[in-house]
Amino acid sequence: MTSSVHPRPQSPSTAADELVEELERLRSENRQLQQALASHAVIDQAIGVLTVLGQIPPADGFAVLREISQHTNIKLTQVAEHILEHGQGAALPDVLLGELHSALARHIAGSRPV
Repeated sequence: MTSSVHPRPQSPSTAADELVEELERLRSENRQLQQALASHAVIDQAIGVLTVLGQIPPADGFAVLREISQHTNIKLTQVAEHILEHGQGAALPDVLLGELHSALARHIAGSRPV
């Protein structure tokens, strides 16, 4: 005869503690996803500004953002926020302005037919 192993039932306090931990994990994940969604929207809007200002395709707009971020060691979302503000008339910090001109020049030159 084989014996079957039955798990011991959890105490109500242990089960409640596990539910509280799961709830906190899900809340944290939800906050992270909301932040990622907001960042994505800012980046998309900045790409739109760059496509208009630089008259470049959207893929190049993202590449310009990425290059500025990498060359200045400023987070991509922060660069995008500055670009959005610039699109509304705010001045760009000098370091971003120089990198923006350089990156746009590279992409504009690369997209012109020979």
